[in-house]
Amino acid sequence: MASRWADWYAQAQHDLEQARASAAAGRFDWACFAAHQAAEKAVKALHLRHGQEAWGHVVARLLAELPLAAPAPDALIDAGRVLDTFYIPTRYPDSHAAGPPYEHYGRLQGEEALRHAGDIVAFVDQAVAER
Repeated sequence: MASRWADWYAQAQHDLEQARASAAAGRFDWACFAAHQAAEKAVKALHLRHGQEAWGHVVARLLAELPLAAPAPDALIDAGRVLDTFYIPTRYPDSHAAGPPYEHYGRLQGEEALRHAGDIVAFVDQAVAER
């Protein structure tokens, strides 16, 4: 079976573009979620590129479980932890004590999510180029 790592990586880049567009439109809840998705898919692409499957949605864990040939720096794993906080609460109203999710995310969270996702996608880009 052919590896689909390039498809996962292309989708990660597309999701990062969506995160940027959502932030520009003031939809910071979606910017944060799309940034998480970009990071998740980029790291899964790297796993596939190295011939291993990766399951789940926890970016920090996916980064920590990369093969020794492509280890993630601790700072990147910490960035993944931040992005992991955006996976569910950005979308579900019962994730917060009150109010719809979009009321809980603003420019600060959006910029942080974009920065972390951009760093993770850049790490994967470099790792893929070196392989």
